[in-house]
Amino acid sequence: MSERKRILVVDDEENLRHMLQVMLKKQGYQVDTAADGKQALERLQQGAYAFVLCDIRMPVMDGRSFLAACSEAGIGATVIMMSAYGSIDDAIDCMKLGAYDFISKPFNSEEITLVLKKAEERERLKDENRRLRNQVVGEYSFGEIVSRNARMGELFEMVQKLADHKTTVLVQGESGTGKELIARALHYQGVRRDAPFIAINCGAIPAALLESELFGHVKGAFTDASHDKAGLFEEADGGTLFLDEIAEMPLSLQVKLLRVLQEEEIRRLGAATSKRINVRVVSATSRDMAAEVAQGRFREDLYFRLNVFAITLPPLRERIEDVELLVDHFLDKHGERMGRGRVRPSPGALQALVRYHWPGNVRELENSIERGLILCESELLELSCLPETVRRGTGLGRRASDDGDSLSIKKAAEAMERALIGRALEQTGGNRTHAAKLLEISHRALLYKLKEYDLG
Repeated sequence: MSERKRILVVDDEENLRHMLQVMLKKQGYQVDTAADGKQALERLQQGAYAFVLCDIRMPVMDGRSFLAACSEAGIGATVIMMSAYGSIDDAIDCMKLGAYDFISKPFNSEEITLVLKKAEERERLKDENRRLRNQVVGEYSFGEIVSRNARMGELFEMVQKLADHKTTVLVQGESGTGKELIARALHYQGVRRDAPFIAINCGAIPAALLESELFGHVKGAFTDASHDKAGLFEEADGGTLFLDEIAEMPLSLQVKLLRVLQEEEIRRLGAATSKRINVRVVSATSRDMAAEVAQGRFREDLYFRLNVFAITLPPLRERIEDVELLVDHFLDKHGERMGRGRVRPSPGALQALVRYHWPGNVRELENSIERGLILCESELLELSCLPETVRRGTGLGRRASDDGDSLSIKKAAEAMERALIGRALEQTGGNRTHAAKLLEISHRALLYKLKEYDLG
């Protein structure tokens, strides 16, 4: 019996439970019953049901309390409420608590059938949307990173080749580009995936405490050392230690880190003996490490030891074709966490998101989408829900590191055309004729642009 055909009927009236059970079985459903909300929760915890028909007024636990308990327990069944004392207020209250629909007693079999068929169609569409989203994410994702950019694709291939090796890797890129995600991909795509992944921001911990955090200490090593403590190198033994903002590490500690990398052993503060470790070190920085070395702020020998293999992440403004993909990804990610339905950007919002310069990179984009979901009350993310800087495009100003392309109207228009063409093809399943209609251009013009932008 398909899980989708399993129904739980919850009502304190035995005759009604029996009537619904007989009626629904004739329609091909597998039906179980419960006399109150408490019994219903017990049944839901024992097995999966696609739908629940639940009375509002019952002893022990009423319908409203049952809905709240389902939400707290994360039960995903579609709940349809029933009441002989039905009112608009009852319906609204139940909807707020998570009910899908509301039926007033007395009802006939046709009403029940219609509501269930609507609910089944809703679940089918949700499954289809989930399948399509997973298909898109699967095609353009690597670990937790989502991209269709060719340069990022090359980085994914590089990470895959490096994942099984102990080689130290230095990940470089602006703040918010996803350096820790690359480090996690190096770990979880490789043979160390079942061992610990430990991350530390070297700039977030005072220099006086950083040595103890990394290497640990023994009781009495310093004033507040009241007990032995393992350091992060020991915690990461067998796995990966990610040293974020490595350029912030004080010079005095850089010497000790170099020794650990060379000798593959650590000594806790105050300890008389050393301990062998097996740790893969991945470090990251948003600074120009060569310049740090030249100015004497970072040891050259440690830099070369950390930089056996370098990965440089491009800023989001250089992979603008990823913006729409990332927008959909973050809308799904945070929408699911917030219990929202499928939300998509309006044309105006998408245009603003694509043209914005994103000085804060992917992190800024994700924060903007999360904020927009909080303010947005419909299934359309409107321009008004986005931060003012995005709406006004104030991130378009030139940065010191730019080559001037960010001010090119031609390049901005090309990036927007690429994004809109990609979305139209995705919505039409690759049908170019239908895509051209959505884009409001001729089929010939679309073919020309596909060739011009090498979009296949």
